[in-house]
This record gives sequence, C-alpha cells and structure tokens, in this order.
Amino acid sequence: MSAERNARIRELLKTRQPDLTVCLEEVHKPHNVAAVVRSCDAVGIHEIHGVWSAKNATRKGTSMGSQVWVKQRPHASIGDAVNYLKGTGMQILVTNLSDSAVDFRDVDYTKPTAIILGQEKSGATEEAIALADTDIVIPMVGMVQSLNVSVAGALVLYEAQRQRTIAGLYDTPRLSETECQRVLFEGGFPRLHKVCARKKMGYPRVDDEGRIVADEQWWQQMQMSVKEFAKTTHL
Repeated sequence: MSAERNARIRELLKTRQPDLTVCLEEVHKPHNVAAVVRSCDAVGIHEIHGVWSAKNATRKGTSMGSQVWVKQRPHASIGDAVNYLKGTGMQILVTNLSDSAVDFRDVDYTKPTAIILGQEKSGATEEAIALADTDIVIPMVGMVQSLNVSVAGALVLYEAQRQRTIAGLYDTPRLSETECQRVLFEGGFPRLHKVCARKKMGYPRVDDEGRIVADEQWWQQMQMSVKEFAKTTHL
C-alpha cells in the first residue's frame, strides 16, 4: 500500500460515525442502492443495513457487496432490523409523509440514529412506520410530493453531518483499533484480502506506515493453494 493511500484511509477512519446509519427497506434498484451507499460514505457512515424479500435478494450482492468502505448488514425482516438497531441504542426515523411527521431538520442527529428509507414506489411499509420512533418529512412546495429515495437519503444525511460537525463528533476517532485494522487491510491490500477470504485466514497487522506486519508462517500460508492450506488447518 502506498503512503498516500495509507494516509487517506487513516483519515477516513478518524471521521467514521458508528452510531449513524441507514436501513434500506426493499430498495431494489441497483443505482439507487449504490447512490445511497456513496452518500453514506461521504458523510462518514461506517455500516448500513438492508432488508430484501426473496425476489430482490440478488440486490444484496450486486449493489452492496462490492462496497469496501461501508459495511453492509442484511436482515431477514424489518422487524429484525429495527430490533437490532434499537438494541444498540439508536433512535429510529422513517421517511414518511404523515400528519405526525416532523421536518427532517428538526430532529437531533447527534443522538445515535438510524434512518429507514423505504421502497422506491410505495415507500416504507406499515410495519416499518409502526416500529419507528419518528416520521420525518422533507418539505416541498411543488407539484411532486416525493423525492427519489437516494436524493431524500442524501438530504437527511447531510443535515445529520451538519449537526454532528457542529457538535464535534467528527473531531475524535470513534472506531476500535480492531475495526480500523480490518479496513486498513481490506482497503489497502485488496488482492491479499481476497486470498485471505478464500482460505479463511486471519488478517495481519498494518503498521503506521501502511506495511504488513506478519511472521514467516503467515507469508508461507499466503503462497499455498487453497487445498494445501486446508490440509494444514486440519492436521
């Protein structure tokens, strides 16, 4: 890994926000999923969540699996997703035009926050709305009453970033060293990462200069074929 890439990844890791996320509920168009992931990366989100039905299950791999810088956590249902997010102490917001909805700018995003973005055509499901703590709306004065899901997501996320910047939440690194090491290796050494994934090998440490710190045994295992490595692990 070059010194420039090492420095860039380390700067990225300093600003990641582990307690800010989005949950995509049946967002099935690949370009929308990719756009949301890009917005998440841009504002420092570290992990996003997704719920898909069986017919849209392929979206998990084609649209999200290739994203290196934003982790993806799939859930079998919106109920499972919300239970997980609430279990981490997050307030749950859902984009939904209702009588009780509040202006998205009036929410306190310095709190641990998850934002549910619903399916492109029909929006969030009734279950998602019932499970959420607050409905949020983006005020509009034109004839159109809704925005593209990726546009809506970006607007909300940049309001969250604005508030968190003022509060100083981007000033102090918030990820564990273990998680930083994972990102440094996977993002800095993609070819070696693929080999580790195939062989189910552990990652080595990456030092401050972006160099791999590993013993001779690890490097020897890297040179083995998958079959040869499998034999050594079963001895």
